[in-house]
Amino acid sequence: MADLLLIEGDPDHRESLARILEHAGFKVTRREPHENLTKEDLIGIDGVLAEPGILDRMDAWRQTASGPLIVIDRNADIRRAVRAMKLGAADYMAAPVRGHELLASVNEALSTYAHDSDSDGGKPFPMIGSSDAMRDLKNRIGKIAPTDATVLIAGELGTGKELVARALHAGSSRSRAPLVTVNCAAIPESLIEQELFGHGDSSGGAGGGLLEAAEGGTLFLDEVGELPLPAQARMVHFLANNEARPSTPQAGSSLSVRVVATSHLDLQQLAENGRFRDDLYYRLNVVSLAIPPLRDRGRDSQELADYTLTHVCNLLGKPRPELSASARDAIASYSWPGNVRELENVIERAAILCDGDEIESVLLAIETPTPEDSEESLAGSGNVSLEDYFVHFVRENEDHLTETELAERLGISRKSLWERRQRLGIPRMKTRKRGPRRN
Repeated sequence: MADLLLIEGDPDHRESLARILEHAGFKVTRREPHENLTKEDLIGIDGVLAEPGILDRMDAWRQTASGPLIVIDRNADIRRAVRAMKLGAADYMAAPVRGHELLASVNEALSTYAHDSDSDGGKPFPMIGSSDAMRDLKNRIGKIAPTDATVLIAGELGTGKELVARALHAGSSRSRAPLVTVNCAAIPESLIEQELFGHGDSSGGAGGGLLEAAEGGTLFLDEVGELPLPAQARMVHFLANNEARPSTPQAGSSLSVRVVATSHLDLQQLAENGRFRDDLYYRLNVVSLAIPPLRDRGRDSQELADYTLTHVCNLLGKPRPELSASARDAIASYSWPGNVRELENVIERAAILCDGDEIESVLLAIETPTPEDSEESLAGSGNVSLEDYFVHFVRENEDHLTETELAERLGISRKSLWERRQRLGIPRMKTRKRGPRRN
């Protein structure tokens, strides 16, 4: 396992990060930000995690360090994120960082760095599943990744669209350059243009945006269907001309950025309804990848459950229990409306609550009520969209499930649940009366 250098000024935060990494098998060397590091200090170090103060010493850093740098910022700011990526950071993460997110970032950064000099350009695809659907998906990723083609990834919520985007970047000739992720649904409409394309001032100056931060690498537009129409127009201009600032062309220059986009919405349908630009849809849909839902992937749910259970127990530093026969039957028969994300949440919760050496189906809490019944009731109505299913499932279950429980069943966050309620016109009108919580 790799040796990591952790540079963090807050002792509690430093120890928290170090424990997560050490539980996963990494060797961690701890340092204070004010310490001067020499080449000798960095011998044998495979990667570095540091607070953003390291960015002020990047020139000196490049002369001594090797391996990827991940910046972890307790006061995350979009401008510092852009600066970090421009200066060569492999990733920029806002603290607090969830354990699995930290390890995913470290593993990807190390893997990308280690494999960059391979003559065949091959990169590992950290996707679990041996079903025909997943083998076909991995095969297509292997063919598409080395190209510079714009890719549109379609799939239901929680299927792993971001993982596919990361695999495309890792398998490309751009893997040493930044992969910049933009969640189009999470940034306010009033700010997203400035963050993507930068800003100008009255004197003709300009501030760089995330497109400039992705120079030489990949821009990942997550949930591009949520991009406001004005920003869509500027994205069309960029894809056509490689210019980030069409309104002030004298301040900009041509950029080399590959665009990978995802959406759980039907963009073609949105375009027909006037909510998404036709020209942007066609420019994004040069190559398309469709990720199958977990319910169509056969025994992949078992493989994912075993992988996740091992991963979570390593993070928790506890012995790995086995899944009982009843638990495996429940996993196989459940429809997983929240897909891989929901399965990961279910297994993580069960691992935390399990006190013995076996996880029984009751700890999974997926048998009743099940979204499967709601899905079957919709089956006779023809081609049902994910939004139709979401509305139906929420209305069917909101009287006996809390918002947290609804979100968990759907494999999304409470914030995402609230946002979709507002957008689809199904706000929660009042809080359901509940009895005492069970311990």
